[in-house]
Amino acid sequence: MNFEFSADQMQLKDIARKFLEKEESVKRARNILEGDASYDEDLWSQVIEMGFTATAIPEEYGGLGLGYLELCVIAEELGRSLAPTPFSSSVYLATEAILNFGDDSVKQAMLPAFASGEKIGAFAHSESNTSPTEANINCTYSDGTLSGTKIAVVDGDVANTFIVTAKSGSSVGLYLVDGASEGIEITPQSTLDPSRSHASITFNNTAAIELKSDWSDVLNLLDRAAVLFSFEQLGGAEACMDMAKEYAMGRYAFGRSIASFQAIKHKLADMFIAVELARSNCYYGAWALSTDAPELPTAAATCRVSASQAFHECSKENIQTHGGMGFTWEFDCHLYYRRCRQLAANIGSQAIWKDKLIGSLERANQI
Repeated sequence: MNFEFSADQMQLKDIARKFLEKEESVKRARNILEGDASYDEDLWSQVIEMGFTATAIPEEYGGLGLGYLELCVIAEELGRSLAPTPFSSSVYLATEAILNFGDDSVKQAMLPAFASGEKIGAFAHSESNTSPTEANINCTYSDGTLSGTKIAVVDGDVANTFIVTAKSGSSVGLYLVDGASEGIEITPQSTLDPSRSHASITFNNTAAIELKSDWSDVLNLLDRAAVLFSFEQLGGAEACMDMAKEYAMGRYAFGRSIASFQAIKHKLADMFIAVELARSNCYYGAWALSTDAPELPTAAATCRVSASQAFHECSKENIQTHGGMGFTWEFDCHLYYRRCRQLAANIGSQAIWKDKLIGSLERANQI
C-alpha cells in the first residue's frame, strides 16, 4: 500500500515551495512583524492567483475541485515559509464551514467569492481564556441576529466574513456574518506572533445566517481544520530542522564543524525523529480527511498533537543550535518559534487535543 502523495501532488508541492521561496515569504513575515500591516496583501493576491484558495472548492462553485490531499501539501509549504496571509482562517475554517454546513444558496453566494479571494473569512469561537465548550458559549442567536463577544479571532481585523459559534436555545451551532453588517466592533489584539493578526469582535444584534449545524458539527469543523493546521506545523518543523542542520554544518569551532559534535548530533537526530513521526501522523490525518473516514476525530487529534510537539521541539532546538546568535532579532529563528506558539494555541491548545485523542480512543475501544 502506497502512503505517499501522488506525482501530481508532489509536483504541486514543489510549485508551491518554489513560488513562496521566490517571493521571499519568510522575509515578508518579518516585514509584517516589524511594520504596521496586518498581513501581506501582495503575497495574498499572488496566492489567490496561484489558485490555492480555490483548491478544495468544487468546480460548480468556482473552485478547482482538486481535493484535500492537494490542500494538505499546500498547507505544508505555507507553514514552511511562514506566509503572512489569512489563508488558514479563510480556507481551513470559513470555507470549510460553508462547504459542509451551508445550504446550496449559501454555497452559490459565498464559495465563488472565497475561491477568488473576494471574501476573506475568520472563525470566531473563543470567548474567554478557557476552552470553548457547548456549555460555556455565551454568544447568542435569536430572531436572525447575533450578540456576544469573541476574543483572539485570528485574522479578525482583516476578514470581511465571519463564521461564529453561538447558542440558539439549548443548541450551539455555526452562523455566517457579513463583516459589513451593522453592530460589529473589531478591536485588534497583540500576540506573540504579530505576523498573524488577532482581534476581539463584539456583535450587537448583528444580522446573521444560521448554518445547518449543531455542536457535533462545530467539533467536526475543528477536526477538519486540525489536519490542515498540522501540515502547516509539519512544514514549519521541517524548515527549522533544515535551518539548524545548515547552520551546524557551516559553523566551525575549535577547527571543526559543530555538526560533528555529539551534542549537536543528538539535537538534530531528535528533531528528525519528531518530524518523521509527525509526518506519519499527518499522513494518517490526510487520509481520514480526504476520505471522510469515521476515524477522523482520532486522526485529527493524533496529527495535531504530534505536529504541535514536533514544531515546538524543532523551533526550540533550532535556536539552541544557533547558540547565542539564535536568540537575536536579526536571525529568523524567533520567527518560527513565534509561529510555533501561535499555531499551537489556534483551534485549541495541545492539552485540549490530547484530551480529545484520549476520548476518541476510549470511544473506539467501547465499540
